[in-house]
This record gives sequence, structure tokens and C-alpha cells, in this order.
Amino acid sequence: MKKNRILCIATMLCGLLACHAQTNGYESLSVEAYEQTIADTSVVRLDVRTAAEFAEGHIYKAVNIDVLKPDFEQKAVASLPKNRLIAVNCRSEKRSKNAANILVHNGYKVVELDNGYQGWVAAGKKVVK
Repeated sequence: MKKNRILCIATMLCGLLACHAQTNGYESLSVEAYEQTIADTSVVRLDVRTAAEFAEGHIYKAVNIDVLKPDFEQKAVASLPKNRLIAVNCRSEKRSKNAANILVHNGYKVVELDNGYQGWVAAGKKVVK
């Protein structure tokens, strides 16, 4: 019985560590946590969707750099301040995770919106069109 308990605890710890390792140096935030984070005006809001997607609607004061473009890394490094937190979002969370990895690799502190812009809209949060 005691061995089973220890094995169970060890398995849970391994699972927790594996989940944390998958973030690769950035944190994925719920809509509520993301909203609280970007309430700080020093946080840079980065939308990594296409220009067309961004034009259809975006989070207030977000800047747009398309992560699918080959020059994403160069544009991001040239325009984003390294001394400020970068809050990244995309449509559904896949592109923002890619962008977050690129930014972390370049020395940025990053958070990303889990469930993306779609999750933001579904939660009834304010957008700019």
C-alpha cells in the first residue's frame, strides 16, 4: 500500500514537471489571467495572426506581427522591447505557442493566451474591429 502511494505521488510529480517543461520558458494563461496581465500598461500585446485576421478584430492595443511570415523573428526582435513582458495571442493558441518559443529563444519574457483569440471572444471580452 505504501509503495503504491509513493508510486502515485512520483507519477503525479513527473506529470507536473512534464507539463511545466512543455512551456519552454513561457506561461500559458487562461482568458481571465491574460486579461489581468495585459491590464498592466507596460505589457506589450502581440497578435501573431495574419493581417486579415487582425483586421477582422483584435484585442485592444495589440500590435500585429504575423508569425507565419518568414521575417517574423527579425521583425519581432527589431520592434519589441526586451525589457517588457510580451503577451502573445493568435486565433486558437497554436501559432502563439510557436511565436512564444521564438521570442523566448531571443531573450524575451513571454506569456501566451491559452485558447487564443477565439477563447477571448467566447468569454465575451472586448475586442476592436
